[in-house]
Amino acid sequence: MKRVRAFIRWMKVDPRHPDIARAQYNELKTQIPSLYALLMVNAVAVSYTHYDVAPFYLTVGALAAILVISAVRLVAWIKVRHLDPAPAEAVRRLRRTIVIGGLIAAIYITWSLSLDTYGGPEERGHIALFIAITVIGCIFCLTNLPQAAVLVMAVVTIPYLVYYLRQDNDVYTAIAMNIFLVCVVVLQVVFRNHRSFCKLVRSQAETEVLNAENERLAQTDALTNLPNRRYFFSQLETRIGKAKAEQSTIAVGVVDLDRFKQINDTYGHQLGDQLLGEVGKRLNTLSLPDVVICRLGGDEFGFLCPGDPNEATKTGDRICELLSAPYQIGDLQVSVGASCGLALYPQAGTTAQVLFGRSDYALYHAKTNSRGRSTIYSAAHEALMRSEQAVETALQRANLEEEFEVHFQPVVSLPDRTIIGFEALARWHSPSLGEVRPDRFIPIAERTGFVHNLTPFLFAKALKQIKALPGDLCLAFNLSGHDITSPDTVDTLLEIIRSHELPPQMVTFEITETAVISSYDAAEKSLRKLKTAGAKTALDDFGTGYSSLGYLHRLPIDCVKIDRSFLAGIEDPADEGVVRSIIEMCRSLQMLCVVEGVETRGQLDLVEKLQCRLVQGDLFSGALSYDVIRESVDKTDKVAGLPLSVSTQLDALKLSAS
Repeated sequence: MKRVRAFIRWMKVDPRHPDIARAQYNELKTQIPSLYALLMVNAVAVSYTHYDVAPFYLTVGALAAILVISAVRLVAWIKVRHLDPAPAEAVRRLRRTIVIGGLIAAIYITWSLSLDTYGGPEERGHIALFIAITVIGCIFCLTNLPQAAVLVMAVVTIPYLVYYLRQDNDVYTAIAMNIFLVCVVVLQVVFRNHRSFCKLVRSQAETEVLNAENERLAQTDALTNLPNRRYFFSQLETRIGKAKAEQSTIAVGVVDLDRFKQINDTYGHQLGDQLLGEVGKRLNTLSLPDVVICRLGGDEFGFLCPGDPNEATKTGDRICELLSAPYQIGDLQVSVGASCGLALYPQAGTTAQVLFGRSDYALYHAKTNSRGRSTIYSAAHEALMRSEQAVETALQRANLEEEFEVHFQPVVSLPDRTIIGFEALARWHSPSLGEVRPDRFIPIAERTGFVHNLTPFLFAKALKQIKALPGDLCLAFNLSGHDITSPDTVDTLLEIIRSHELPPQMVTFEITETAVISSYDAAEKSLRKLKTAGAKTALDDFGTGYSSLGYLHRLPIDCVKIDRSFLAGIEDPADEGVVRSIIEMCRSLQMLCVVEGVETRGQLDLVEKLQCRLVQGDLFSGALSYDVIRESVDKTDKVAGLPLSVSTQLDALKLSAS
């Protein structure tokens, strides 16, 4: 009885496996139309050969009814070829298909056996051939629905076999037995294929679950459990596309904690991380319809919401108010404020970069003039702040020697805590604009072509200053996309190295994936030219792009710099595993590996445990001006308490991830 109940449950399509049912239905959509076409063509052929020997009502009348029924089912299946039903709906449709399949099989076998009583051996032979070919073809077409295949075979072959056994004709009895046995063998093939199909579906389902979980982890900030920066910009792009199609509006909000830096500096990074974790808990419990809230990095958060100005402002104010309430962390109670900048699509811009930049403008204005509240970007704000036009004008008028300088952040060798080199970072103090951040002026310098003057100047200045320091120090220098795709700029940089008589092996040019993605061929040529000249190249912000791993194989890369975002949650075993994997990959590829963003002792201990030899981060030192470094070296022979490397140039270059 158990086997009988199990067979009945199987024949009814077990609803406990909805994913398999859905996959079965999607496969049948392409196969069953062929089944009905096969039936109709073969039926017309049988009717044609029996037209002169069988009654008109069988060869034409019954055939017409059969063709109409088959055509209706054929059209019905063609109409749903683009349908992707829910699992429960797929189960229902499969059950209906089994029943209809049995009924149509009964109609065809009844009609064909009715014709068998007319005509001679040739006509009867055609009937036998028609039944054999048709039933086997139907079974194959129903491979992904073996329940229907079993029912069709039973409905066709059993009456066929009984019919010929009663005829007491050895030839046709043998034919019927052969057809039955062939169908049994074919069904075995169908069952094996179906089992393989089910395994594949289950495997794909498991893979999809794992991929979804990996995607979730990759787009989740470990510290706050909020979606991260990558997810934020992905969603922003998606919502822009939807808003464009629907001619609707969206709002981009950027929220920054007002007093977080002071708390971080006063109580340490560990408490700062705990505070950010509490901020994440509050934001995760905030119930706002159609609002996505993400951590962008540091103490900066972003959100996306429908673009009604009043509602967007209310959302921003609500978030600021929520984050401004006191936090209890252990025995300590701390308070931070929050300010919000908003930009509306399409009024403020039509691309993710522009909208985010202008919401950042609005945030800057909010922190300056209406701290603790939301400010929506407007043209007036841009005029009050450092507008792009103002920055561009100031750049064109800038005195490079007087306004631009290079700051240096140490690259530290572990475990001996020795500075083996510095990363050069551009700084601009404009007489009219004051301090201008690199992420503000460099994109404008690229767009206007000013970068081709700025990069050689800053590089020459950095080389001159690094060479004036004692010890064998390496220099890391960032190149923009315009720099690396400009043959003239690359030639100029190599000439500067030669003129300063610094071994090119001591210079590492850092690029990001976005710097090469727009013009890969030109970038590859430049990188190979630098490699041939002896200079090193590093892939910066590794892991933040979509195809960084591919660039390690396709480009002459000597070094990988692990982006600081991966270090934020390194104390979590999962995040530690990610960093470990990158370090081991670099080791296997015989590449240098630098971990950026080391800010806490705990992070440093874990990096040392992973045996990564090169690190950067505020735990050792932020970016320092040359004068500060020079004065520190002259007084203490150290920078930020760390000695400079006194090893040979060759030894310094041999540092690796192992």
